Order: sequence, then structure tokens, then C-alpha cells
Amino acid sequence: MPGALGSTMAAGRTRLRALLPSRADLVAMRRQPRRDVFAGLTVAVVALPLALGFGVSSGLGAAAGLATAIVAGILAALFGGSNLQVSGPTGAMTVVLVPIVHQFGPGGVLTVGLLAGLALIGLALARAGRFARYVPAPVVEGFTVGIAAVIFLQQVPAALGVHVSHRDHVIMGAWHAIHGPPHWAGTGLAVLVVVVMLVGGRWRPGVPFSLLAVGAATLAAQLGGLDVARIGALPATLPAPSLAFLDPAAVPALLTAAGAVAALAALESLLSATVADGMTVGPRHDPDRELFGQGIANLVTPLFGGLPNSGVIARTALNVRFGARSRLAALTHAAALALVMLVAAPLVAHIPLAALAGVLLATAIRMVEVGSLAILARSTRSDALIMALTAVATLALDLVSAVGIGLVVACLLAISAIARAVRVEQVPLDIPDLLLAEHIATYSLDGPLFFAAAHRFLAELSEVPDVRVLILHLSRVSTVDGTGARMLRDAIERLERQGIAVHVSGIAAAHSRALEAIGVLDRLRTEGRVHDTTAEAVAAARGYLHRAGMLDLDAA
Repeated sequence: MPGALGSTMAAGRTRLRALLPSRADLVAMRRQPRRDVFAGLTVAVVALPLALGFGVSSGLGAAAGLATAIVAGILAALFGGSNLQVSGPTGAMTVVLVPIVHQFGPGGVLTVGLLAGLALIGLALARAGRFARYVPAPVVEGFTVGIAAVIFLQQVPAALGVHVSHRDHVIMGAWHAIHGPPHWAGTGLAVLVVVVMLVGGRWRPGVPFSLLAVGAATLAAQLGGLDVARIGALPATLPAPSLAFLDPAAVPALLTAAGAVAALAALESLLSATVADGMTVGPRHDPDRELFGQGIANLVTPLFGGLPNSGVIARTALNVRFGARSRLAALTHAAALALVMLVAAPLVAHIPLAALAGVLLATAIRMVEVGSLAILARSTRSDALIMALTAVATLALDLVSAVGIGLVVACLLAISAIARAVRVEQVPLDIPDLLLAEHIATYSLDGPLFFAAAHRFLAELSEVPDVRVLILHLSRVSTVDGTGARMLRDAIERLERQGIAVHVSGIAAAHSRALEAIGVLDRLRTEGRVHDTTAEAVAAARGYLHRAGMLDLDAA
């Protein structure tokens, strides 16, 4: 027992060391520091208005969004599994956090972030990162469209300067805002930001038009003396780390929300890291280490008043596009934002909230890649259905439920497609003896013998011609589960009740266990009806027919 405990502890230490930063990370940061610093500064310029906007949108304020971008940006870059990932607050996370803020207050959001961090670390230690590759593209695209719709609708009241109850669903909130009297000054600033970002982004994709648009809107509000709500005073430094927000009594009620946040952070981060891999020829990301890094970031960021966070696809892609080669770029991005907090907090305080709403409206529009959606919609009806269903569920329910629904539907459709691909077909016997051919039929099963296809298999075998011996060739069976094994047994017993002797051939060693578990192979082996090849099965069938007086082997 002590030996087993020691081995377990040693394995745990080895596993933990594999998740921690290595010397190779430091070496990579020294290779092309200029390119990394340039990329990091560029990303910081783009990330600043988004961090402020997501902080405001979450309900915790612009300072929380900026703190998140700084702390999470540093920790996820150091501990994460991707050299190019940029982490911080995201629109999808904001969608989840808004109802938590209004039900449990800011302390509830910070507690959820801490619990989500622990869950992500647990997932990393359990090696759960590899499962992200099984999320189908239609689910991801539908999820993205749904998030974009929610973010857009969330910002409609802020852009119109209309106050709505946060207890309303985003659709109802946007509907009430549209029918309320707008605040034209704020609406004008929001429209200005949206137009500048969308038009400018198409004209010069590399220029940070989000920051330029926010700067222009702020200047217009100042010079025009516009009566619009502004961000307000920001702290010049991060607050001292504290656990004062933690309410142990509220933890049980927040566990479900923490699970949703952890699932969302894992999904977003791993998808973002995968996108970065596809844009470069460098080393691939380590999914488990990425979960570990995001777990550390979510565990520590709430101590500084920050939001739950994850890797961000848009900022990560921008990081790669501007030449990032190592973690130094993401660290530079976080350091630049910390410098903004230290030096430019008084200037940031004058930014109109409507301008940030415009940034998020434009971001939501740009999240929807029409070309990619059109390709998926045209590919198969199943892909179109999964994508549409996931998008609608994201808008109508919540993000984690939407992904779950999308995955379930995708699995059901995939299983149905696999089941339809299973074939049971008669194979012509290559023998000249007509009498022998009249008494023997050979069938080959091609595909998986599993629960979804088993009933079809049984139905087709029930319609075999009137013969005395049936040979089942199973070498092309790709898998066998318990249901399939039972159906095979039932088919054999049904055929035997009809007076047909069944022989099987070509059983793979990997499938023997499932067939032996239901006792079908033991009896057939005892009776000499299990064979390695179809030729051996035919020879055994000839012997059976000879003993039954239906075939004269001497004459043959």
C-alpha cells in the first residue's frame, strides 16, 4: 500500500511538472523579441477598448475588464499551453456573467471565477484537453453566431441610451429599448464607432480602428459638451489581492454557474489555440497545459477584482498576424495595458459608454463570418441543422446548454449516418457445384455492429433465401458492442429455428470479447462452426451437407 501511494504521488509530481513553464519557453522568448514586442503592442491597442467594454457590459465596470486583461494576460501567457494565445475578458463570458451579477452581485462573479479556475486545473490534471477536438465545426459556428447575436442585442439599450431591466432576456431588453425614446447623442456616438470600425477594418485591416473610433467619439463628446454617460474614474493601479468577496455560504448555489464558466473557458481557449496553430508552422499547443494556464488565470484574477476569462480568438489571430513568435507578445500586451492603467487612467475615464457599446456592436457583427457559414450550410443538411439549432439555443437558452444540444444532435445524426452505412450483402460462392450452391449462402457484414445498426442487421438476415447452411463473414466488421453481439446471437438462433446451420468466419480478435460475453462463440466453437476464413467455412458446410445426406462428396 505505501509503495502504491508513493508511485501515485510520483506520477502526480511528474504530471504537474509537465504542466508548468519550462526553460524552452524562456529560450523561445529570446529569439525574436522585436517582432513579439511589436505584435504585443498592436494587440494591446485593439484589446484596450474591448477590455473596457466587456467590463462595463458584465456589470462589474471598466476597471474589472482592464484588470482581467492584465492579470489573466500575464498568467495565461506564462502557464498556458500555446506560445501565441492572448487571454482576457470575452463577449461570450460576459453573456454568462450578466445574470450572475444581478442575482449574486459582484462577489458572486468573482467567486464563480475562482471556482471555475479550480475546475479548469482539475480538467488539466485529468488530461481532458484532448476532448475539445471532438467538437464539430457546425457546433462551433452556430455557437459563435449565437454569441454574436446575444452580444449585439445586449448592447442595443446602451447604444440607444435607454435603461432596461437586466432581468429581461436580451431579446426583450433590445425590444423595449427600440421602442423607448433614444438618447440621440449617445446613439450618434455608437453609430460613429460602428461605422468607423466596420468601414475602416475593410479598408485597412491592420489599423486599430477600434481605438481610433473610441478616441474620436470621446473627443467629439468633450468638444461638443455632449450629455452622455462616461466610464468614470479608474484606479491607477491594480487593487491589492483580497478574498473579501468570497462568501462560503453562496458557493453551493454558484457551483452550476462555475461549471458553465469553466466549460466555456475551456472551449473558447482550446478553439482559440487551435486557430493559432492553423495560422503558423510553429509548435502545436498543449491542450492540457492550456487548461492549466487558464485555470491559474481564473483562480488568481478574481483576487484583483477581475472577471472570469479565457483565450480570445480575435486577439490571438491578430497576435499571430502581426508576427508573434513566443509568449513574449502576450506578456507585452498585458504590460502595455498595465501602463495604460498607470499613466492614462484619467483620460480613459472620459470615454463615453455609448462608444464602448459601439465597439461591442461592431465586434459582434465581425464575429459572423458569412463565407464560412455559407460553406457549412451548403455542405450537408445535417451540418446546416446543427449550426442553426446551436445558434438558436445560444440565443434562447444559455451557452453551455446550446453547446450540449448541438453536440447531442450532432452525435445522433452521426450515429444515424453510420448506421445507414452498414451493409449486409450476399457474396456469390465461387464453386462449380450447383447442388452445393443451392444449399449454402454466404453473407458479409460491412461496418459497425452496434446498437444503432443492430436491428437493421437482424431484419436483413431474417430475409435470407431458403438454404441449409448460412456462412456469416465478419472480417469487415469495424466494431461490436453489447447490443450488436446480442442481435447477432438472436439472428443465429432465429436462423437455427428455421433449420439453417450457421457458420461464422473472419472474427477479429478485438471483437471476440463482446461475442464471448453473451455465450454465442463458445457454443459455435464446440460445434465446429467458427472458422478463420470463408474457405474453411465452406469446407465445413460441405461436410455438414454430406453427413445430412444432401451432398455426395465422393461424386463431387
